[in-house]
Amino acid sequence: MKNILIAYYSHSGNTEELAELIRTETGGALFEIKPAVPYPSAYQAVVGQAKEEIRAGFRPEIGEPADVGPYDVVFVGSPNWWSTVAPPVASFLERCDLTGKTVVPFCTHGGGGMAGLARDTKALCPDSEVMDGFAAYGNSVPRARGEVDAWLRGISLKERR
Repeated sequence: MKNILIAYYSHSGNTEELAELIRTETGGALFEIKPAVPYPSAYQAVVGQAKEEIRAGFRPEIGEPADVGPYDVVFVGSPNWWSTVAPPVASFLERCDLTGKTVVPFCTHGGGGMAGLARDTKALCPDSEVMDGFAAYGNSVPRARGEVDAWLRGISLKERR
């Protein structure tokens, strides 16, 4: 069995719920990526801020990163913001040394699926094996257990029971 970490950033709670589901299915440990300055809760405000940050390549300060040393596999969860990972996730990926680790992206979205998240995760983790990711539509996570199970089995990361 591999040591698994599930690191995620969630703005609305959907990505956190997906991370919890992955934890249940893999037995991994959870780690929440927290920006030092929280994003606004109003939808239009966060959309505008995210667009500007992504356009500028901005990396917000985040809390202490997880100690990824003991983990073989690091799932990385993000909302799909403008077809890429949220800036706090990009900060996490740049701050953590994931050399030689298996990185598995996952996201929640409002219609864009994985978009460029897998490609951008690979670019941020050039010395890692980046596996096929998973995308769940917004608030459909509670109904996605079967899809998550099939995905985890397909990438051979489902906990044996």
